[in-house]
Amino acid sequence: MLRRICALALKEFLALFRDPRSRVVTFVPPLIQLVVFGYAASYDLNDIAYAVYDRDGGYAARELLAGFAGSPSFRLVRRVTRDGEVAPLIDHKQVLLVVQIEPRFTARLAAGQQARVQLLLDGRNSNTAQVALTYVSEIVTTFNRRWSAAHALPQPPTRLVMRAWYNPNLESRWFFIPGVVGILTLVVTMVVTSLSVAREREQGTFDQLLVTPLRPGEILLGKAAPGFVIGVLEATLVILIGHFWFRIPLIGELSTLYIGIVLFVLAAIGVGLMISSLALTLQQAVLGAFLFMVPAVILSGFATPIANMPAPVQWLTYADPLRYYLVVLRGVFLEGTPLPLLVDQLWPMAAIAVITLTAATWLFRHRMQ
Repeated sequence: MLRRICALALKEFLALFRDPRSRVVTFVPPLIQLVVFGYAASYDLNDIAYAVYDRDGGYAARELLAGFAGSPSFRLVRRVTRDGEVAPLIDHKQVLLVVQIEPRFTARLAAGQQARVQLLLDGRNSNTAQVALTYVSEIVTTFNRRWSAAHALPQPPTRLVMRAWYNPNLESRWFFIPGVVGILTLVVTMVVTSLSVAREREQGTFDQLLVTPLRPGEILLGKAAPGFVIGVLEATLVILIGHFWFRIPLIGELSTLYIGIVLFVLAAIGVGLMISSLALTLQQAVLGAFLFMVPAVILSGFATPIANMPAPVQWLTYADPLRYYLVVLRGVFLEGTPLPLLVDQLWPMAAIAVITLTAATWLFRHRMQ
């Protein structure tokens, strides 16, 4: 029995590695994904953009702020001089946080009283905000320890007060569920469209399509229609569950949200039809969809911020439609971002949709010939 099993296993290995494409698909994509994910999937923050609003200006405030300046993880973007400058910095994502020193900060510490340091955080990405809060807390704790030792104080001299914008309690659910809308939309649309043409070839019904009056473009439109409808309905269902069951705030306009949904679904359909036009079997189509979806999710900024990734990996993210779709979803859900401010995220999805659908049509006609 063991010899028979070994003989069959040897036969399967030979069949697998006899085809050059199978050898490449077996080893090359996992190695590429390992290298990309190793750099892309990181929760460490190495370049935290921050602003300082020093309303005291005393030596104690300068000593505290020196801890931020001396940290390799922080990068000072701006020194704020009035209240009106704070909101645009966070709204436009120029900084992740603003450190505000209250008036008479130095005088309070010199008198042995407790002073307050206010931290204004961008809470749209709750994971990043919590990691940044940890880094800030370490700096404040170090300052308290040194000041207490130098002045023989029994209690910490400063108290850190945190306020997170757009997500007051830094609930991770508010950050992840809009992202889940994007991922589920991508998965469903890719599965439906990437298997459509390959299924016809494997079942032997592809030749029957060729003898119909349908033109190649009409065949592709017919193949894309179910994926479009199912993708939009899937996104709608997940949005309803996220808003009414999980209580995720939906502040923005539904029209803006659905413009983003339609453009993203079209881009996903284009990628799926490209894969389906290239694949000869269902197995190849499934593998092709998997090889696209996994990097697309990792490089989209769903879990780890794109700003943490090395520059070459960041350039790869510009070809990922999910990157732009997540910005639209979270912007509409948490910020109520209007349509004009999301144009920079919408036109790349439209461009990807045009390129992929055009390429899918050309590939389909080439395969027919």
